[in-house]
Amino acid sequence: MTKFAILEDDFLSIKKSFDFSLLKNSSVFVTGATGLLGSQILLFLDYLNRMEIFSIRLFGLIRNEEKAKKVFGERFENITFIIGDVLKLPEIPQQIDYIIHGASVTSSLDFVSKPVETIDIAINGTLNILRFAKSKNVKSMVYLSSMEVFGITPPEKTSVSENDYGYIDILSCRSSYSESKRLCECLCHSFAKEFSLPVKIARLTQTLSAGIDYNDTRVAAQFARAVIEGHNIVLKTTGATKRPVIYTSDAISAVLTMLLKGTDGQAYTAANEDTFFTIRETAEMIVTEIAKDKIKLVFDIKDVPAEYAPNLNLNLNTGLLRSLGWSAKVGLKEAYERMIKGMEE
Repeated sequence: MTKFAILEDDFLSIKKSFDFSLLKNSSVFVTGATGLLGSQILLFLDYLNRMEIFSIRLFGLIRNEEKAKKVFGERFENITFIIGDVLKLPEIPQQIDYIIHGASVTSSLDFVSKPVETIDIAINGTLNILRFAKSKNVKSMVYLSSMEVFGITPPEKTSVSENDYGYIDILSCRSSYSESKRLCECLCHSFAKEFSLPVKIARLTQTLSAGIDYNDTRVAAQFARAVIEGHNIVLKTTGATKRPVIYTSDAISAVLTMLLKGTDGQAYTAANEDTFFTIRETAEMIVTEIAKDKIKLVFDIKDVPAEYAPNLNLNLNTGLLRSLGWSAKVGLKEAYERMIKGMEE
């Protein structure tokens, strides 16, 4: 099964889970359009156009046309791509009804080596998109935030809801990402209150996907490559960080649920609560249940790399999002299996 075949199967599942008819004959603008979630949101909306004749006009902000052609394949021609940057937003004369803002630095290495750029793109880029949304009088907008805004929550906190915030070391370059995400959320809420901008905030946990780039540096992709290439999973820490994950079909339906049903200025946590395991437990599951013990889990603990997130214990509560009618459907093992199949292509 190819990557695009798996995605089409994912899209069918999303389509069955929710009424997307409000999007018919509208226009949707996605920033970070070649990113993991941004690209699959556009591909799903294109799927609705093809399967149901939704007539959604799709726009994606990209910086590299060749990368976009590689990511979207034969679907590239179905989307209007705008080459530009959120820091210097090009002129966009078309009417835009909905915005999903996902443009962001996402590499942990960049958080440490390029913290100023990480902050600049997050804050100034988001400010530009919020002003753009206001000028277009959009029907709704979703800002893609991160679980990292929660910081290091108290260990006795057994369930972390939207208003439960922990500690973030502001004098750490690694915090350039989490701190700037926090301020971007404040910007979104402020635009909602001061200008009545219909913007919502999606706090996403780590996303697994059949469409992930093979050379992605995040831990989930490293685990998947170990299975595909038949080499051991090597952990540089004890793997004590514990948080849930989410598969892209669940993440897409979460974002679109917020877009169409969410409360303006509100943040919603998107995760699969049934996937709450430590990194070590996840690696052990992959070794035994997916790789069938053909590989091993080994530890090489020396100095913890600076780009690694601090040990987290985030048992994320998704009750607020579920109150909108959303639910996660893809479990941890199935998410990894689908991701591995997609990467094997």
